[in-house]
Order: sequence, then structure tokens, then C-alpha cells
Amino acid sequence: MNAIVAVCQDWGIGHEGGLLVRNRDDMRFFVEHTTGGTVIMGRTTLESFPGGRPLKNRRNIVLTRNPSYAQEGVEPVHSVAEALAAVEGDDPDKVWVIGGASVYRQLLPHCDRVFVTKNGCQRPADVFFPNLDEDPAWVIEDLSDEGETDEGVPFIFVTYRRK
Repeated sequence: MNAIVAVCQDWGIGHEGGLLVRNRDDMRFFVEHTTGGTVIMGRTTLESFPGGRPLKNRRNIVLTRNPSYAQEGVEPVHSVAEALAAVEGDDPDKVWVIGGASVYRQLLPHCDRVFVTKNGCQRPADVFFPNLDEDPAWVIEDLSDEGETDEGVPFIFVTYRRK
């Protein structure tokens, strides 16, 4: 299983329910990697999408504490164990944890790779991703060349692999 996330320099990932940096290249990267696979997310993350609709061309699993949660095109699960059981038969390279912060925290121990878009800026954030650079369990496997957003924010794609 993989995680995919965009962070700022302090590993902030969101503020008041929104992303911190508008980055079209990051969005393309996300679509390119997750299309055709399974995405696991929290309910709030799903609700932050346009129209609160599930992502097209992906199996959408939503981890929620609400036992009566139901939405068309979504498979609700209510625990980490249930989420892991739901993807047990899937190709692990095509299973993506996509947020939010609590879902990342709960499922990161089950991930082998994390694909991080590192934005070279710091913005006000109220949710954070664990700093993989400070975690000895993770090593950098791949780095891209640096890009720049339309707003002039430098960024790089970094792939981390669990040791």
C-alpha cells in the first residue's frame, strides 16, 4: 500500500479543510498514480472534493466512524482492520491512502511507499503529515527535478520507501 500527499516545508498538509498550495503538476501526478487503483480516505477528505463526489476511475473506500454512513460510489469501512481487509486482494502498488491527517496516521504503518510533493514554502496549516525525513524507518528512494507552480512556488516529487 502507498500513501500520496502534498506538504509544505513544515509538513503541513491543510488548513480549514483546504489544500495549502495550488499545484497543477501535483494534481496531474496524483491522477496519474491513483487512476485505476483503490483510494482510501476519510469522510472529510471525500467531502472536500468537488460536489463531495468520489473520484472517477478509482475504487473509493471511506474510513468513517459513522456506522450509518452511505454514499453512492463509496465503500464505507469503520476501522483500520476493515480497511485492510477491504483491500486484501488488491495489488498493493495500486492502493493509495489519500488523507486526511488521521487516516494517514492510522494507515501509514501499513504503507511501503509514500509519494510526497514537497512544496518549497510554508503556509498556515492546522493538519500535518509525519515528517518522514526525521523518521529512521523511511529512506528516500527517488527524487524528481524541481518544478514550479503557477504562483512561483518551487516543488519536488520525493518517493520514500520503508526500510
